[in-house]
Amino acid sequence: MFSRRARGLLDFSMAALCLWAAYHHTPAGALVRRGAAWAAGTQSTARPLLAYYEGVSSSGMVAAALLPEAPLRRVLSDAEALGYGTHLALKGLKPQARRNAMALATEVGVAPLSLLDAEGGPSAARALHEALAEDFPDEEARLIAVFAGRVPARYAVERVSAEGGVLSVERLSRQLPPGFEDAAVAATQSLALTTAFGLAWPVSESVRISSPFGYRVHPTLGTRKLHTGVDLGVPVGTEVRGVAEGTVRRASEDAVNGKVLIIDHGRGVTTAYCHNSELLVRSGQRVARGETIARSGNTGRSTGPHLHYQLELSAQAVDPLRFRHRPQAFVGSPPP
Repeated sequence: MFSRRARGLLDFSMAALCLWAAYHHTPAGALVRRGAAWAAGTQSTARPLLAYYEGVSSSGMVAAALLPEAPLRRVLSDAEALGYGTHLALKGLKPQARRNAMALATEVGVAPLSLLDAEGGPSAARALHEALAEDFPDEEARLIAVFAGRVPARYAVERVSAEGGVLSVERLSRQLPPGFEDAAVAATQSLALTTAFGLAWPVSESVRISSPFGYRVHPTLGTRKLHTGVDLGVPVGTEVRGVAEGTVRRASEDAVNGKVLIIDHGRGVTTAYCHNSELLVRSGQRVARGETIARSGNTGRSTGPHLHYQLELSAQAVDPLRFRHRPQAFVGSPPP
């Protein structure tokens, strides 16, 4: 009798735990909480539904080692962007996981420690790529070679080539022997960082930033929260352009982000464009770099006309200004 009662109590506790998790951590629970708050005339603490799918309201931040230490002095070429991405990914690794890249650097005449230097690291990483280009002409295969070594990379290339298809980091990583997980992660991070360095800007370069990335007192909630993008002070109806080629993953509207677009640029990079007055592309559509995708507005939880532009790497929000050359004179204070 006691065991039956204990099992019943355990089943009840597990069911209650599942209901609690669903209430607080699922879209269905968010709907119930928002509905209850509306009926009671109170403010809901539920995240917007969009946050459960695309991370527009993400509060995570990428490790500091994976971000540039200072603003860029100029626009980067593709080769320079790859060098920067490789340098930052190397800095984010533990010393033991860097040994393959260090050994390759010594082999080709690049000072190993220069790969980690804040000033010379990107140039050293670029030189390493140039030395490996003949053996690994494909950029993604070369990244695997940088982080895993020549022999494992050749093995992976041969296996993927035999199967047919593109030599992507994802496919190549699956063919690496056990023990190279850090190399696969670093190569993936390097690709995302490289892509971020190559992004354009969604509006005119001269537009003032009314609220930068980082922690601030939220203008409507009154609490200290991470502002996961930059607010660009543009009038309603301003053309918003895609910052790189990509696929529209979401084109919708919610109470917080207003009319919002999310574009997937591949390699773990997505951008979001919030508070628009009009969306000009639809979900699933392929867009080109510089294509007009929306018109800015003042929809959602907004205190005035602006575009909230957000950059995410592997679903983590980062400051888009850390990846581009931009005159600091255009960074201003938030509007009242």
